[in-house]
Amino acid sequence: MAEACSLLLLLVFVLSGAPVEGRHGSKLSQNYYKSTCPEVFSIVQDEVEAALNKEPRMGASLLRLHFHDCFVNGCDGSILLDDNATFIGEKTAPPNLNSTRGFNVVDDIKARLEDACPGVVSCADILAIAARDSTVILGGPSWKVKLGRKDATTGSNAAATEFIPRPNLNISALVSSFEAQGLSLKDLVALSGAHTIGLAKCETFRAHIHNDSNIDPTFAKSLQRKCPRAGKDNIHQQLDLQSPTSFDNSYFKNLLKKKGLLRSDQELFSRTSADSLVKKYAADSSEFFKHFSKSMIKLGNIKPLTESSGKIRINCRKVN
Repeated sequence: MAEACSLLLLLVFVLSGAPVEGRHGSKLSQNYYKSTCPEVFSIVQDEVEAALNKEPRMGASLLRLHFHDCFVNGCDGSILLDDNATFIGEKTAPPNLNSTRGFNVVDDIKARLEDACPGVVSCADILAIAARDSTVILGGPSWKVKLGRKDATTGSNAAATEFIPRPNLNISALVSSFEAQGLSLKDLVALSGAHTIGLAKCETFRAHIHNDSNIDPTFAKSLQRKCPRAGKDNIHQQLDLQSPTSFDNSYFKNLLKKKGLLRSDQELFSRTSADSLVKKYAADSSEFFKHFSKSMIKLGNIKPLTESSGKIRINCRKVN
């Protein structure tokens, strides 16, 4: 975890709107494309809005892509690379295989940006903007997206397997996973609130609903009929039964009732230091929104590649 003085310095930069330094000292700025691609924000927003109008669930998928990208060697667009004869990347790692979505939306955004300003906007920056726009369109908070990331020319299947948090982790393992990325307990709880939108597969919550005691019995039984002890691995369930396509604080209200779908969800309210944050966010959506925005900025600043340390991929799925 970063030292307190570093976090304070980061917060000062964020609040001032000045360029923010990533964990490796590289600078990102909201105005990075001001002269080279001034339409970047409007183009991304148009395409994200079109995608969510067709399928609101896509908002959760795009937000998740940014999260899964940043947790593996930093926010470098590596999750978008397709496997080929000589490369096995992050898409086929267990946390991503047959579950990450939205690649076609990213392709559409990239195509429009290449028409408007060829070879300028990185795939990593597209993910960062699309995550923010998805959140806003579904009713959540906004934040100033810092830009200037470059794209990786490789990815790591092994790192994706190791570093992306799994849905069966307990609270101590979750805290350790986030601390490894320079993120605090508050970041963990706030960012987990993204589970107010989206779906999860039966295989990801089966153990929780059949084996755990920290779950409402009636809630568990209703899910057991849909997701039995064996089979139906790919049956989907809404992460938030109350408002699955609205970005709000009902996720935290569900945790107070022991109705978290994933074990990793309910672990946030299991008589630990995270409990007070869950209660705060459940009681005050503005507090959740404020902390979520700050945590998303921190997430987007994890080890970005900048300047000559990365490339601008013309096709987000492959190296130029």
